[in-house]
Amino acid sequence: MSQNKYKTLVSNTMLISLGTFGSKLLVFFMVRFYTGYLSQADYGTADLITQSANLLFPVISMGITDGVFRFAVDHVKERRKIFSVGLYTITLGAVLLLGLLPLVGLVSGLNDYLWLIGLYTMASCYHSLCAQFVRAEGKTALFAVQGMINTLLVIGLNILFLAVLHYGITGYVLSVVLADLFCALLLFVRERLWRQLTLHPGGAAWRQMLAYSIPMIPTTIFWWITSVSDRYMVRYFISDSANGIYAVAYKLPTILTLVSGIFMEAWQFSAVSEAGGDRLEHIRFYSKVWCAFQSMLFVAAACITGLAKPAIRVLAAPAYYEAWLYVPVLSAAMIFSSFVSYLGSVYMVEKRSNRSFVTAMIGALLNIGLNLVLIPTRLGVQGAAIATLASYFVVFLIRAVDARRFIPFQLYHLGVAENCVLLAVQTVYMVLELPGWKVVQGVCIALLLFLNRVPLLSTLRRVKNIRRARA
Repeated sequence: MSQNKYKTLVSNTMLISLGTFGSKLLVFFMVRFYTGYLSQADYGTADLITQSANLLFPVISMGITDGVFRFAVDHVKERRKIFSVGLYTITLGAVLLLGLLPLVGLVSGLNDYLWLIGLYTMASCYHSLCAQFVRAEGKTALFAVQGMINTLLVIGLNILFLAVLHYGITGYVLSVVLADLFCALLLFVRERLWRQLTLHPGGAAWRQMLAYSIPMIPTTIFWWITSVSDRYMVRYFISDSANGIYAVAYKLPTILTLVSGIFMEAWQFSAVSEAGGDRLEHIRFYSKVWCAFQSMLFVAAACITGLAKPAIRVLAAPAYYEAWLYVPVLSAAMIFSSFVSYLGSVYMVEKRSNRSFVTAMIGALLNIGLNLVLIPTRLGVQGAAIATLASYFVVFLIRAVDARRFIPFQLYHLGVAENCVLLAVQTVYMVLELPGWKVVQGVCIALLLFLNRVPLLSTLRRVKNIRRARA
């Protein structure tokens, strides 16, 4: 049974990776294309449009998509009620959206794009609902394939709208909207999800799901503040162009969140489905997975930091080259963002969404305060990156104590601390371009590989064994 847990986790991770990683990398390499057709100011505005829609998403959906996944995994016989509650909640949220869009229009430069923000929000809600329900059913292959189709559609439509039709900002955003709508319809028809609808899902289903989901609304908003509010402040305190450069700087560390996100899609299913078994075995499961997870992220971040300069030269137009300067700090921030997500899976397993809310609030308030203090100083854009890193790091420390009260898995404090020190040295040498910084990059990466060799090799062996078994 123990080996089956790891086999399922690794198999699902590999399956999702095969279905989404290649296509997501294509989007990553599209940064060069975007920066060639959008000016720094336009790219910054397009980024704010999509991020504003991401802020509206949890409010309009009432956080129900997380509830659909969590309850559909546990309550197989109640899935018709669960999907129906999700669909009806999001549809009712469309009415709320009409009242909120004028408030979004108060943000300078966004008033002309309210219709796009509304479409983006609703398309994302319906796509997420269908995708999360399919994932909860254990149809990982379908979930991965539709993710790949979604990404390829975004790329194709971007080429059409930007390079051929020259729609600019509108084309950039509309590509995502149409891709989400298509994939939502694809899943709805392919899985005949209309069969999962019932006119009267029952008051008990509404109450239970909303009791879990509603605390996720402020939680998601707080995470949005932590990860995105700095872009609004960079735009306000500095300029649209600076925000465009900062948005590009985010793209390289996005590799970390991409890898982490793929893993978390598989991990959440395993963490929930295995929670009903032996308690001690479940804790050991958490410990071993954490050990491999943190090792891979630290090594990946070190590589991204060391390659920041040449990577930005390849990925973005020359006008955006300055973005490399913010990549090392943002890479470290994405590590702790991923750690926070891993610890958040404990709250999901235990259905303690209120704990997610409190810790996310602390991170958001700290982020706002630090942004207000640091961005107007000589640090400028780098101050925004530092604020993001500090916020995620503090929340990680809080959750490392609080979440482990529920599932007291081994955190491997010493190993994490050693990794942090090496990454910090590498980041400082890189950003300040201290004498010998190139040598330090190689030495730090080599030391990180050496210190994390055991969990990394163990993970590779598991992957090889599963590939052999499939062959």
